[in-house]
Amino acid sequence: MILFLSCNQSPKQTDTNPSTQKQVSVSLPAFDRDSAYCFVEKQVAFGPRVPNTKPHKDCGQFLINTLAMYADTVLLQPLSIKAYNGTMLHGQNIIGVFNPNAHKRVLLCAHWDSRPYADHDPDPTNHRTPIDGANDGASGVGVLLEIARQLRIKSPQTGVDIIFFDLEDYGEPNNERHLYGGENWCLGSQAWAKTPHTKNYRAKYGILLDMVGGINAQFAKEGFSYQYAPDIVDKIWNRANMLGFALYFQNKETNPVLDDHFYINKIRNIPTINIIEYDPLTEHGFSKHWHTLNDNMNNIDKETLHAVGVVVLSAVYGERE
Repeated sequence: MILFLSCNQSPKQTDTNPSTQKQVSVSLPAFDRDSAYCFVEKQVAFGPRVPNTKPHKDCGQFLINTLAMYADTVLLQPLSIKAYNGTMLHGQNIIGVFNPNAHKRVLLCAHWDSRPYADHDPDPTNHRTPIDGANDGASGVGVLLEIARQLRIKSPQTGVDIIFFDLEDYGEPNNERHLYGGENWCLGSQAWAKTPHTKNYRAKYGILLDMVGGINAQFAKEGFSYQYAPDIVDKIWNRANMLGFALYFQNKETNPVLDDHFYINKIRNIPTINIIEYDPLTEHGFSKHWHTLNDNMNNIDKETLHAVGVVVLSAVYGERE
């Protein structure tokens, strides 16, 4: 069922080289790092966005209202899906459609729910405590809301669909994974991939943003992205390099990550990549704050949000209908 609905902080200098920026001959709107940061902050202020809770419901309404200010159309895809433990989760995918008459389309997405368990927190007593999810969830949504704002100011030639996936992070706790089988993560993207908001929906490619706000974050070429969409990976990383963001977008390949983009590729056959933080110093390869109580606003950096936002905007406005 689809429903229709017609902060301030002094920034530091980003490693952007004007001479390399000239190589990307695309007229871009000015991605506002302060605005993106504020969008992240507003989500976190609701509290952990765990499905079936009031903060989750309230934040969902905020996202709908905000996206409706910028998109040509906002669509809601209600979800009722059983979690790994039999709990019936109620949520919704939130979809913003821009330039709806354009045949060529680009898909941008992130998940907006947050993890119910801090199951990688260094303190075991916190392992059943919900997290803020400032980076893991809110950062990608914050960047996309700022991109949506810019799309309203200057419409690109191509069509753009922004999707905020729900029910992504309600998988089994880390110490119980051996007890459960099945595909218990990324439930919202699985549902959308099987039944998209438009029948037979196609996009030229997709970009998933997951954990894109960490301090001094690095983004490597993630395995499934390179398996399904190597040309898109290279295209985005080359743009990042030309724009002066090579310190963020590292020219290295890493292991596959089971995330929303996997199901978009596997089920929907849309070549989709994942811009996701990589930390070679941790055992799991993610940020040291991943799935801990330290995934909060103290560890969100405007410069990282800005780097990712500018790179994605450059890709979108570089497309021609």
